[in-house]
Amino acid sequence: MRFLDKIASPADLKKLTMTELNALSGELRNFLIQSVSKTGGHLASNLGVVELTIALHLAYESPIDKIVWDVGHQCYPHKILTGRREIFNTLRQFGGVSGFVKSAESPHDAFDAGHSSTSLSVAHGMAVSRDLLGENHRIVAVIGDGAMTSGLALEAMNNIGRSNSNILVVLNDNQMSISENVGALASHLSDMRTKPAYISVKRDIKSILQNFPTFGNRTANFIENVKTKMKYILLPGVLFEELGLKYYGPVDGHNLRELSEVLESLKEVSGPVLLHVITKKGKGYAPAERESLKFHGVEPFDIPTGIPKNLCIKKTYTEIFANKITRIGHENNKVVAITAAMPTGVGFNYFQEHFANRFFDVGIAESHAVTFAAGMAKSGLLPVVAIYSTFLQRAYDQIIHDVCIQKLPVVFILDRGGVVPADGETHQGIFDISYLSHMPNMTIMSPKDGTELEDMLDFALKLGTPVAVRYPKDVFPEISTETNPIELGKWEIVQKGRDIAILSFGSMFETSHQLWKKLSDSGYEPKLINARFAKPICPSNFVLLEGFRHIFTLEENVASGGFGQGVLAGLNAQGSISQKVHNFAISDTFLPHGTRQEVLKFLKLNTDSIFQKIMEVING
Repeated sequence: MRFLDKIASPADLKKLTMTELNALSGELRNFLIQSVSKTGGHLASNLGVVELTIALHLAYESPIDKIVWDVGHQCYPHKILTGRREIFNTLRQFGGVSGFVKSAESPHDAFDAGHSSTSLSVAHGMAVSRDLLGENHRIVAVIGDGAMTSGLALEAMNNIGRSNSNILVVLNDNQMSISENVGALASHLSDMRTKPAYISVKRDIKSILQNFPTFGNRTANFIENVKTKMKYILLPGVLFEELGLKYYGPVDGHNLRELSEVLESLKEVSGPVLLHVITKKGKGYAPAERESLKFHGVEPFDIPTGIPKNLCIKKTYTEIFANKITRIGHENNKVVAITAAMPTGVGFNYFQEHFANRFFDVGIAESHAVTFAAGMAKSGLLPVVAIYSTFLQRAYDQIIHDVCIQKLPVVFILDRGGVVPADGETHQGIFDISYLSHMPNMTIMSPKDGTELEDMLDFALKLGTPVAVRYPKDVFPEISTETNPIELGKWEIVQKGRDIAILSFGSMFETSHQLWKKLSDSGYEPKLINARFAKPICPSNFVLLEGFRHIFTLEENVASGGFGQGVLAGLNAQGSISQKVHNFAISDTFLPHGTRQEVLKFLKLNTDSIFQKIMEVING
């Protein structure tokens, strides 16, 4: 029987010897590889935190003690060890285990997380609450080195450091390289400093010296100055020390015994503490170790080779964008590319290869990315900022304050617009039309296919004002339709008709085309319109709807503030009868994880559900 089969809760870990726990680490890695190869998910980061997760659950009493995971995609070992092993085969499946920490799923998930850099702020809030309520449980925040680049993490550290709260911050560092001699010496000093005896002696010596009336304070200050200077020379954690956190490390994140001993020792240290842990992404699985970026998030794959089982031969919108923006880069040397820690995800890796000096990855710092782009635009460049729709939410103020007010020519590429499969609530790109449409000077576009995406990029870069182009995480539909030249705010008539009009925005074009065909087969003559623009909507567009008894709008965005409501407002402004407009959009809800088709069916935004509703409306 495997040791893993004996673990129903973290308490079971404490029954194993260190030799057995090391064997458990291997079993846990093998389980992860086997499971994720079938379901897909985040693999490399989870393989890297196996020992760290075991050590944390050995040292702390979850769920009484709070372990706050940052981002959440590194929580798979945590989920397996906290009672979800037997249902882990449902990972990221509709109705199954979430790929991120989710408090509704288990009391061991202390706080929901999907976006990065939240754990320190959350842990600080929990620590203040604990102290004010007179409780005494422990709080640990686990954050990655990449997440530390976020302003939110730095803001949190600034406040944690000036508090007296007992918080342990575990910095999971899977990128930074520390040279042998400095690292070894720092590790040695850290090991000394974590010993309870050393902490006690240091405190007692300072107290004794300060009791000498003539030279005690001066001597104590001298020792403190020497210690500070030595700290700058010897310790890699000076930044954290200056922010008020006691720094310990670096520690080998794959040495379970060492990790466990250090975590136990740090329980004796009062105030905010940072433990620096070095781990390797993809640890224990050769393909993931070689290409950790490729195995950050994966589809189901073949274990011996690491090759995806379902290779997609059709091009995605991201691939079309990647090739087009690279061609534009050759034609216009003022075009620069900016992203926030996702160059491959948004397709900028091709541009980066050709124009390294015009490509900028600012790390997990979306707010900075936008204002950085604004500075470039103000100075004569043409910045293209490509960020997933859900992450651009984090730069809302900067888009308004730094781009739109000055009407600067920044092009925002919103990848993963609309329903995003598998990742669930935190990653859905279903709010962008709403949060951008009320910004003055902003233009919002979405293509019906790959060819139109290329045309929209050309159009956006020539417009000279803020533009957002959004498209889904999907292959584009291969529907043979003529593409007409793009005019600002103008809709495109795809199929002429009468009595019934279907207005499609962006990713809903394939569904709209299927509805047009089903209605045509049912004896109706519907007009099919590709809206192209959610903002602006030219008043002249509404002439196209005159005389129509029913108007149906389709979009992958929340209804509130979406494309459909924009059409409704425009018709009302024209004095038209608004009751004939029916909006198909996402209701006021957060979305579950699952395939795009499953989620759309759940929302009743799939072709069959919409067709049924249309027939009900038509038949009145």
